Amino acid sequence: MGMRHASRLGLAYFAAIFGLGFLLGTVRTLLLEPRIGALPAVALELPVMLGAAWVICGRLVRGHDLTTGARAVMGGTAFAFLMLAELALALAFGQTLIQYLQSYATPAPQLGLAGQIVFGLLPLLRGRRA
Repeated sequence: MGMRHASRLGLAYFAAIFGLGFLLGTVRTLLLEPRIGALPAVALELPVMLGAAWVICGRLVRGHDLTTGARAVMGGTAFAFLMLAELALALAFGQTLIQYLQSYATPAPQLGLAGQIVFGLLPLLRGRRA
């Protein structure tokens, strides 16, 4: 499979996880964070998101003869679009670029970023060449 196909798989992977993340992020922000705080809320959400990413990624790579490079493109594409979408949401909800970047100096966004990095690496872990 070519890199264009890997990019399309990456977009599908991003879209599925972004949709779930938008839903769970809303629940986390509105219901969990006010009760237990930002870091515990992210810590509760993260295993659900990574578990879903594991399953979705596995389904997407199954049946495709993806080289290591193609799996890296898939994960990199998904990660890049996830980070761009997160930035777009932050800007849409009134944060400046500086405020968005400064948020990564706090533990909850750092934990979230660690999870997003794992999300981007999952195609390398899940995919095996047929």
